[in-house]
Amino acid sequence: MVALVIGAGPAGLMAADEIAAHGHSVLIAEAKPSPARKLLMAGKSGLNLTKAESREACLAAFGAAGPRLRPMIDVFGPDEVMSWAKGLGQTIFTGSTGRVFPEAMKASPLLRSWLSRLERRGVLLERSWRWTGWHSASSCFETPEGPRRVSAQATVLACGGASWARLGSDGSWAAHFPKSQTAPFQPANVGINVDWSPHMQAYAGTPLKAATLRAGGLVSRGEVVITANGIEGGGLYPLSPALRDGADLVIDLCPDLSEDEVRARLARPRGKMSLANHLRKTLKLGPLARTLLTEFVRPLPEDAAPRIKALRVSVQGMRPLDEAISVAGGLRFDALDDSLMLRDRPGVFAAGEMLNWEAPTGGYLITGSLATGRWAGRGAAKWINENA
Repeated sequence: MVALVIGAGPAGLMAADEIAAHGHSVLIAEAKPSPARKLLMAGKSGLNLTKAESREACLAAFGAAGPRLRPMIDVFGPDEVMSWAKGLGQTIFTGSTGRVFPEAMKASPLLRSWLSRLERRGVLLERSWRWTGWHSASSCFETPEGPRRVSAQATVLACGGASWARLGSDGSWAAHFPKSQTAPFQPANVGINVDWSPHMQAYAGTPLKAATLRAGGLVSRGEVVITANGIEGGGLYPLSPALRDGADLVIDLCPDLSEDEVRARLARPRGKMSLANHLRKTLKLGPLARTLLTEFVRPLPEDAAPRIKALRVSVQGMRPLDEAISVAGGLRFDALDDSLMLRDRPGVFAAGEMLNWEAPTGGYLITGSLATGRWAGRGAAKWINENA
């Protein structure tokens, strides 16, 4: 076999596509009975492919990993993702927040088109092949027909992270690497635990809108949802790195008003009006926002403006790893060269969520997986050509 790709998620499929486009035969080995299960799951909420924004803005979303990912995003950023989707016959549209979706609002049509293209290019996909490590230069698999070994001129590992294990990414691949080459898996894009009183638990399932959230210097504005155990939602996920490090969550319940404006409104004559009605009428705080305020600030001080603008929520840790949309941690970049090839295994490349990077939701996860998969596939094709 000329090229082997382990994992049939977005990164693995993109790597295989790139290698095949360079004229090489490719075998994809997928641990599950069907490919791209996490992509299909993402499609249930519309399949946010990328975000229509500049490369600099896109790179900023990757935080500390941005400089390492720059060359990959430079050649396969938001514009290229959109062109790629159109090349697979998908009509796309951009929402009001810049998020880009296929018009079908699901992943299955795109995936079918992609798999058809790979088949036309001669790519072979083996299902239910679980990678179990190496034997010398060969990759070892447990398959429905028993153990198999595959030798290839180049291999791309695209084994995923360690979230949503039922979909195939369970992180077990890390056992095949020295601990010095991997960073521990941690949940990203996941909810937080909050020890609610019974009053707040009654709001489980209720969204909090029009609020700005902060943690450890990170800022996000978006909708979150109260759960029985805490808070989750897209407005919270960009704060994951700070929240994992133990930062408190700070909520601005009136983000469109300054502290002085909040103070001035609260100073209006209240008469016989209850405090709840005063907050509702002067600041337009709904029932959830008012209950949140009294959950953590009781009694409300005479000057309540600072608390309304910076309501501190005590976080009791992150939700479990398997509830996370994605993970931090994985294969360290210093174990790889600039082409994403393992320094201690020439001809073996890595891509996708198994790399130690994270990004918030909003199309960045898919963009990063596609970009690194393409980069690793290009590196593998070049390696084959130079070592033929």
